[in-house]
Amino acid sequence: MKCISIDDEEIARVIIEKLISNNKNLNLVASFNSPIEALKYLNQNNVDLIFLDIHMPAFSGFDLLQTLKNPPKVILTSSHANFALEAFEYNCVVDYLEKPMTQVRFDKAVDKALLFSNIKTVIKDLPVMPLNEDSKSDLYVNIYKRLVKISFDSINLIEAKGDYILIKTDKENYTVHSTLKKIEDKLPDTIFLKVHRSFIINIKKIVDIEDSSVLIGKNVVPVSRSSKPELMKQLNLL
Repeated sequence: MKCISIDDEEIARVIIEKLISNNKNLNLVASFNSPIEALKYLNQNNVDLIFLDIHMPAFSGFDLLQTLKNPPKVILTSSHANFALEAFEYNCVVDYLEKPMTQVRFDKAVDKALLFSNIKTVIKDLPVMPLNEDSKSDLYVNIYKRLVKISFDSINLIEAKGDYILIKTDKENYTVHSTLKKIEDKLPDTIFLKVHRSFIINIKKIVDIEDSSVLIGKNVVPVSRSSKPELMKQLNLL
């Protein structure tokens, strides 16, 4: 995998470069002490993996992630563990390495990045089936040249994320280049309800309702004031 490292501290870059050189799966093509310079490079070059420090003056690692439109896989590095939860809000982040790091822990993170690279869950577009009446209980998504079936019953929720939507199922999440409106039109309204401008939920998967939010599995989803009456109407209230 072609990779770059970004860290404002020289000694940290030297350590990362040494760890990279000891891993046969990595090819370091550039190293940067400035995320701005790295951004210029990424706008003109493709890489498979970024080793990215979080704490940098003026422009942090999180700032860079928010700027990149189609980021490659990212392994975040930090001297503090308290940013780990925020780190995994980004779909491109595959691991979080706390400094100082060992070669063993570093190699495990690289193995995870390789695994994620082989699982093609970024889907080009939302298609166009059903093929027959039975297929109305499923959604088919095109993962490159394979059609993957997603059962409606397995979908917990769908979240809008810019130009993409995130389909969260019982076993796997899929990032789809589509709009919330487009997928809403393909879902049965007896099961799914748009409860917020950024969320569609499977009402069968509701665990708990409290004030202006619902719990779907471990996900707390906001419910807009205008959507709440329709939600309550669809529930089998005692």
